[in-house]
Amino acid sequence: MSPVTVSRALAQLAAEGLVVTRPGAGAFRARPRTPATPAGDTSWQEVALSADGAADLVPRTVDASGVTVSLAAPAPGVLEFNGGYLHPSLQPERAMAAALARAGRRPGAWTRPPLEGLPELREWFAREIGGAVTAAEVLVAAGGQSALATALRALAPPGTPVLVESPTYPGMLALARAAGLRPVPVPVDPEGVRPDLLAEAFHATGARVFVCQPLFQNPTGAVLAPARRAEVLRIAREAGAFVVEDDFVRRLVHADSGPLPRPLAADDPDGVVVHVGSLTKATSPNFRVSALAARGPVLERLRAIQVVDTFFVSRPLQEAALELVGSPAWPRHLRALSAELKTRRDAMTSALARNLPELALPYIPSGGYHLWLRLPDGVEESALTAAALREGVALTPGRPYFSAEPPAAHVRLSFAAVAGTGEIAEGVRRLRAACAQVPGNPLAAPPRAL
Repeated sequence: MSPVTVSRALAQLAAEGLVVTRPGAGAFRARPRTPATPAGDTSWQEVALSADGAADLVPRTVDASGVTVSLAAPAPGVLEFNGGYLHPSLQPERAMAAALARAGRRPGAWTRPPLEGLPELREWFAREIGGAVTAAEVLVAAGGQSALATALRALAPPGTPVLVESPTYPGMLALARAAGLRPVPVPVDPEGVRPDLLAEAFHATGARVFVCQPLFQNPTGAVLAPARRAEVLRIAREAGAFVVEDDFVRRLVHADSGPLPRPLAADDPDGVVVHVGSLTKATSPNFRVSALAARGPVLERLRAIQVVDTFFVSRPLQEAALELVGSPAWPRHLRALSAELKTRRDAMTSALARNLPELALPYIPSGGYHLWLRLPDGVEESALTAAALREGVALTPGRPYFSAEPPAAHVRLSFAAVAGTGEIAEGVRRLRAACAQVPGNPLAAPPRAL
């Protein structure tokens, strides 16, 4: 065995309490464990956690199932078509390791950072957003999910409605419900959210917040059309409402995309937009550095909530982010990632066309890491996802992406979390076999030749 294997085995045994390690002396058998004490009675918590007072407007139950389906590690041998992050082979591991090493040696790297974030990093995020956004209007946050949570808590009191795209990111729906908010769906088409329905929803609900993903929307991949961008901001401004812009995959653009539209925040002089942008999707799930940008009095409320919740983002991590985005490796990584994502997207769409032409793919995105497929009538998401898991491929069912009743059954397939195009082809083949196990629907028939 290699020294690395021995080291990991000893670490596992130490974690289980079977051995103790003494530096300079070796590893020794631990003393026998004392018998476990009887478990206490925690049944009282069921009453305490469900005893909502008269002032509570919504239940306090927090449902994380829509998030964990994309976060849980698959079993060995299962292909990860449900992943929400880049496969390790796509992550800039060497560049991140070098950035962390350099960051740790920076003067003052281990002292407490400014509460708003390092000035240089705020300035970098402001330049990335563009327009008239300044560093003074940017807060550094610990990942996009944390920034979204801060924004929702700052902008909407418990019990009030919040407008969301339909379908939309399940993690945002979970955040809204955990904050005591009532998500109200506004349908999305291939050109993004529909402004006419957005205006109707503001009028009907009196909501003061709309959360959207204008670029490569999750799960549809849609990009908000140029003609709709100004319309969305106008509608929100007239409603006296904020637009929370979740710009989560701007750096996951495909090689054939062409120029990207600017963030909504770059074209917003009136402080309507609260912008969330993150480095996580283009790097690693562990590289949790993001920006929360706003203009006007709301910025102080966002800052206060973030300080109360988290104090500040780890300074070494902020320093590492500066080192990474300022290095020659960063643009090289983004170019290579852009080319590989296009290759994988094309491999998945081609494999689906050959093996599962019955699945409707209404929109092929030019950015992001997934495809959104509509299932034929009569196909149940739960039956298909269960059959696919038995065949060794994990899917994301569409139901958690809807805040109300879905119009049809869907699945989301990720092409970024697997090892490469070979696993994509194998995963679609397994999905075809899984479809044959779901009786009474068109997918049970063999694929037609092309």
